[in-house]
Amino acid sequence: MANYSDIIRVLQRDLPTREAAYPLMDLACRSRLWLHPQPTGRVCLFFHGFTAGPYQFEPLGERLHRAGYNVLAPLLPGHGRAGTWDAQTPSPLPDDPKTYLQFALQWFNLARQMGDRVVVGGLSGGGTLAAWLAFEQAAAIDRALLFAPYLSASRRVVDLFVKTFDSYYAWDQTGSSGYPGFEFKALRAILTIGEYVMAKSRQGPSAPLFVISSESDKAVNNMDHQTLFERGLTYQPKCWYNRFGRVLDIPHTMMTAAEGNTYQDLLNSMAQAFIESDLTWAEVEEIAFRMTQGRTFPTVIQELGWANRASRDMPAMITMVDKWAIVVKRQQGNRRGAHGRRGRDR
Repeated sequence: MANYSDIIRVLQRDLPTREAAYPLMDLACRSRLWLHPQPTGRVCLFFHGFTAGPYQFEPLGERLHRAGYNVLAPLLPGHGRAGTWDAQTPSPLPDDPKTYLQFALQWFNLARQMGDRVVVGGLSGGGTLAAWLAFEQAAAIDRALLFAPYLSASRRVVDLFVKTFDSYYAWDQTGSSGYPGFEFKALRAILTIGEYVMAKSRQGPSAPLFVISSESDKAVNNMDHQTLFERGLTYQPKCWYNRFGRVLDIPHTMMTAAEGNTYQDLLNSMAQAFIESDLTWAEVEEIAFRMTQGRTFPTVIQELGWANRASRDMPAMITMVDKWAIVVKRQQGNRRGAHGRRGRDR
């Protein structure tokens, strides 16, 4: 294993030099590293969204660094490069899934040398890469944060175009440092990884996943997110799930206030709660259910004896748990149980 000081020195020297050779379209696109002088208890590896840049993880990265973690947010292959990109000269995004998978694995192996436990995460296409790692390296990953992962599009016709055509798609990226468009074949590379993740989720365990969606997200398929969570929960009880309601109007670019999420701090608190808690989803639901009976969060975790297993950010997470749905599910379960008992008694 390489010496930690040597790893830090190489990263801080070579990475900026390599990225300056492109050059970058904007300094916001450079890789972000939040590092401590010594290896940390946890190291977080985050992958930004398709066509975007590491700037998306700046608020969360800074927060987790203050909490004592090493945090890495590398620039994805082919992203962030300066140029006049349009349909005639498309941005240089990879169209081979292996390019992304090799990149993700290289950074994961590096992260393992910088902390005791590795947390992976990503937004959109970056969430797809994090999900792939969570299945491929399930035993070696402590937690995986999947922010609106791209597993398929919100409309099937979009997937059809992505799979079939090589045309160019331009979108409005006003105020963003990302690319103004892409070729469908470039997005196809991410979709292929997403389809693999969905197939893999039927076959065996992943690292604990926290899948986060928004009802206002028009880019990705929220039903896929819920399905991934439910399949993951079958094998790994520490998987969590949250879908922000439409009233919050949280967009696909959910990581920062600058890209439209006015609830950035809430999202980051929920992420930290997942990283730092040792609770199954059934236990999260139990806490939420007991709080519907008029008890406070501190009271509930004390009476359950779970105070040492819950992050101090857990109350923020509990505010977003659908307590009404939990109550209804339990009432239905009780009714089914009662009917079953009466049937046996006859």
